[in-house]
Amino acid sequence: MKSRLLATTMIAAMATACTTTQESDMATAGIPQVEDYNPEIPAATSVFAELSPLYMHAPQFDQVSDADWQGIIEEAIAIESAEIEAIANNPNPPTMANTLVAMERSGQVFGRAYSAFSQIVSANINDTIAATDEDLAPKIAAKTDAIYLNPQLFARVKAIYDNRAAMAMTPEDAMLLETTYQDFVHRGAELGAAEQTELRQINERLSSLSSQISQLITQGQNGASIVVTDRDELVGLSEGQIAAAAAAATAAGQDGHYILSVSNTTSVPMLSQLENREVRERLFRSSINRNQTGETTTLPMIRETIALRNRRAQLFGEPSHANWQMYDRMVSDPAQAIKFMSDMVPALRATQEREAAVLQARLEADGHDFTLAPWDWEYYAALVRQERYALDNEEIKQYFVVENVLEDGVFYMAGQLYGLTFEKRSDIPTYHPDVSVYTVLHDGEPIALFYFDPMQRESKRGGAWMSNFIEQSHLLGLRPVVTNTQNIAPPAPGQPALATWDDVTTMFHEFGHALHGIFANQQYPSLSGTNSARDWVEFPSQFHENFAAVPEVLQRYARHNETGEVIPNELVEAINRAGKFNQGHSFGEVIAASLLDMEWHSLDPNVAAPTDVMAFEAAALDRIGLRSDLVPPRYHTPYFRHIVEHGYDAGYYAYTWTEMLHHDAYSYVEANGGMNREMGDRIVSTFLGQGHSKTYEQMFRDFTGRDPRVEPLLEARGLIPGDTEPTGAQSAQ
Repeated sequence: MKSRLLATTMIAAMATACTTTQESDMATAGIPQVEDYNPEIPAATSVFAELSPLYMHAPQFDQVSDADWQGIIEEAIAIESAEIEAIANNPNPPTMANTLVAMERSGQVFGRAYSAFSQIVSANINDTIAATDEDLAPKIAAKTDAIYLNPQLFARVKAIYDNRAAMAMTPEDAMLLETTYQDFVHRGAELGAAEQTELRQINERLSSLSSQISQLITQGQNGASIVVTDRDELVGLSEGQIAAAAAAATAAGQDGHYILSVSNTTSVPMLSQLENREVRERLFRSSINRNQTGETTTLPMIRETIALRNRRAQLFGEPSHANWQMYDRMVSDPAQAIKFMSDMVPALRATQEREAAVLQARLEADGHDFTLAPWDWEYYAALVRQERYALDNEEIKQYFVVENVLEDGVFYMAGQLYGLTFEKRSDIPTYHPDVSVYTVLHDGEPIALFYFDPMQRESKRGGAWMSNFIEQSHLLGLRPVVTNTQNIAPPAPGQPALATWDDVTTMFHEFGHALHGIFANQQYPSLSGTNSARDWVEFPSQFHENFAAVPEVLQRYARHNETGEVIPNELVEAINRAGKFNQGHSFGEVIAASLLDMEWHSLDPNVAAPTDVMAFEAAALDRIGLRSDLVPPRYHTPYFRHIVEHGYDAGYYAYTWTEMLHHDAYSYVEANGGMNREMGDRIVSTFLGQGHSKTYEQMFRDFTGRDPRVEPLLEARGLIPGDTEPTGAQSAQ
């Protein structure tokens, strides 16, 4: 995925705080302290009991075996639970310091342990880790409910909140109080006892379902690979890709054959290359039919998930799960998110129709008489792209060596904009040999650690993400330790690892998330860095994708893997010219998935949830009105991991909403000097380093001086009528 924030690490991120704040600075006015209070908290015994002795307190992955994690996390849960009970039962009157700040201090052991464990679950899972994750999921949900459904604790929070007008607070203090109170209400603190009991049961079951569905999606993706027996059927793939497919088959005990893998998304990159139509169809159908039958089916669990989410919305008296879920977003009204996307559907549908006609004409020009099918779209789009824009994706790929893209591209951009430099380390243990670690320095001063895990493997779930091992916090005096994870196709043995252009932009995207964590400058960890709303957190990441194509940056990292030649200007121009081509597919699959998400989560909770998942999906796609018969949604429901595990339920629209923000924000960069240190300092001071210390609207206005405009997005996507750029849609007319 182009995303950072794992749902599993969000829990840890909320709980990794500790330090002291002067009681008198934020005490509830006029209420004296009555007695010393030193509750006894169980002592931790695991390797996570104290901060790691490693540089910047990096996790000691080499000190933990797979079998250790269960006991480590259970002990950490018990410790945090005791800490919360101690806060709730404090006999002293509630103050910011002895309640909210104390909560920020709690959960340190859990935060350290679970942030490391959740990355292993996502990036290096095995049977032991999977079983542990499944067992722990409901226990962690119960721990969270024990916090937010604790009546004594909520009474303390509410007393402070009700007295806020009489209190002297910093803006970040005020934000902490506001968000904490909202979180308690959102999570059921004001429900009756019977409703809270049912809510606990629902949350525990949903957490178990999320863990199980996630594992099944990974298994389904691995199991959807197809075996090709004849090398001649692979015409169109490069020699390196064929060698990698042969190596994969050999590793699977099928020497002499070839294994083609599907991606986490519906579309598979090799569909744009394979000349053999039957192989394309096999690969496509294997991709879209995964997780629907057999041992890896997710359908019964998805039915139950939707029903439970609807019942939870009903408990809260909300008209839908989306209304309940979106309480803290930049867009808090589901109708606004739906309208934002639906307004683009007519123009996007027209683009799909025109592009489909272009592709149909192109296949007929080759002497074929079949009708364009979804497994044909990307193949003929690639031919048209190459003929029209002289753009050959496989040729371009030769200029993108993964290590060069990172160190000579991403790191160079970060240096020019922000004064960052990077030093590779060999003394930090990791959870897998593929992972590299770098010290991040700002104007020569160490400020963070950065982990990079780029290559696809069976033990890693699909997509791409950023997460935190250590949250920045002035409370703890801790600097950030962050990680970026991707799924770049591995090379054949002895060959360099090469990235597609999509991999390249994803690398810049995920590093944008990393920078959001690296430049965090908050007092409270729950407001730090990427701990922000779904429809804001993707803004800094998408914003940084723009710098991948800045000529000064591109010429640094785009060098041929054999000759070292800088990418020719004609190829760069081809990339730029082709930027608006094939929007019917690239944008259409995203909007279809985003509206499908909203269809699932805008259901009336007072009506029984659909029992036939695929029938509901088919009807929903028909209502959405795009050509999903030719351009399927980026994720079909059975493997739509974002909305069952990652917390993007009623939130997948965030990628398009923040795309609007980033296009508008980048237009400000272009109009005001481009990529330079002065601009970088402005970026950090207005939004990149602000976490959730301000409102999202205020941060955007602080940077651009205005509210966001949708026009730059429409222009970038070629959806503005009369746009004179060379788009696939217009050249088809």
